[in-house]
Amino acid sequence: QVQLVESGGGLVQPGGSLRLSCAASGSIFSIRYMGWYRQAPGKERELVANVIRSYSTNYSDSVKGRFTISRDYAKNTVYLQMNSLKPEDTAVYYCAAGITSISGYREVWGQGTLVTVSS
Repeated sequence: QVQLVESGGGLVQPGGSLRLSCAASGSIFSIRYMGWYRQAPGKERELVANVIRSYSTNYSDSVKGRFTISRDYAKNTVYLQMNSLKPEDTAVYYCAAGITSISGYREVWGQGTLVTVSS
């Protein structure tokens, strides 16, 4: 059984930084992509950033220049370094990955971690 475990959320002041981590575990054959989504209260879930294999990185316009996604292929882990945080970055952040395991290919989601940007 494949799962994603996130960590690193919390409360931070505007202008501050946080680093989110997401580790995939289980009987993993390969990972097509790993990424982060977020959902603010009353809003739809949106893509924040993702990295597809080793050759494509994508960011939402709202986080470009402030957030950096990186992936540790040996540890099946993806990170999201968030700098210059703004109150509008407040949301539940979800890790997602496209994973091939013994059960075939499927999209896997983490449980979510809350990021609150407030003074």
